[in-house]
Amino acid sequence: MTEKRFSDLTTLRVGGPITDYRRPTTRADLIETFREVSTGRRPWFLLGSGSNILVSDDEFEGTVIHVVTTGIESREDGATVLVTAQAGESWEHLVAWTVENGLAGLEALSGIPGTVGAAPIQNIGAYGAELSDTVAHLQFVEAGSGEVVTFARDELGFGYRTSALKEGRAGLVVSVTFGLTKSDTSAPIRYGQLATALGVAVGDSVALADVRRTVLDLRASKGMVLSDDPDSVSAGSFFTNPIVSDEMSRRLPADAPRYPLEADREPTVVPLGADHEFTDFDRAAPAVKLSAAWLIERAGIPRGFALPGNNAGVSSKHTLAIINRGGATAQQIAELARYISIRVHDTFGIMLTPEPSFIGFD
Repeated sequence: MTEKRFSDLTTLRVGGPITDYRRPTTRADLIETFREVSTGRRPWFLLGSGSNILVSDDEFEGTVIHVVTTGIESREDGATVLVTAQAGESWEHLVAWTVENGLAGLEALSGIPGTVGAAPIQNIGAYGAELSDTVAHLQFVEAGSGEVVTFARDELGFGYRTSALKEGRAGLVVSVTFGLTKSDTSAPIRYGQLATALGVAVGDSVALADVRRTVLDLRASKGMVLSDDPDSVSAGSFFTNPIVSDEMSRRLPADAPRYPLEADREPTVVPLGADHEFTDFDRAAPAVKLSAAWLIERAGIPRGFALPGNNAGVSSKHTLAIINRGGATAQQIAELARYISIRVHDTFGIMLTPEPSFIGFD
């Protein structure tokens, strides 16, 4: 029997051998395999497309369940079309299917590598859209108990690139159901770069196929679509855009991109001598999202950067992506990521958070 290695199953092409590899192909077998494995004492790991993980070079001494179950179904529920996809379905295939079938809601998320089952864990997002905008509910198997439960969107604790499933709720996503709209035109365009590329204003809607094609072109120009491009041998964006206080953001140079997460407070005009109660005086200061790519570049790390003797590098197209230039080890990728984080922290006092999950590292 051929030895299975994470390096053959991940987009970064790194990772050690797997002691016990399982690949159930039906929904029933997947659930039964997970029940068996998750109630045991050995470590276990659920693997999708391997596109958002960095796995250690050491042997994984546990069970890896490769989630490959596929299938897409839909049914109308009033004005909404509920689309259910199995966990192992390719995310890109699901988005293509919705566009081809005239269903709006997922088109701006075209080209994101990964599987449907992994998507809600990370609350994937791009170009002003997030999975949480459209997810209706999902089916989930609790680790240990083996119980199949249904979680509605409001129970999933979605946030920026996170969810309750990522923050400690261990288990298996079996399928995800989305609430989409039957339409030939897209949801309103929310992201300035996408609007500019489409030649429309933010808030406009255009043909679904136009949004999908433009997003794929934009992602390809940054090496963010899996292909023969050497810059695509990555885990996508390696760092999330930091969210900081408004006060912290104002300490940055004037040209630093800033994206307020809530609208500015409206000014309050109080007549001279009037007694006014400022009800939101104690409200927390507004948060601001920064550009991790801008911080990395301004910290002195250009596109194409590599450490001496290290086979990992920064993409030549986008500083947010760390790539395997050929023969890199997981340790080398982690070393470069640490170096980038330290440079940004030393320059701006801001700590970057890795987006991929680290598996097998201390």
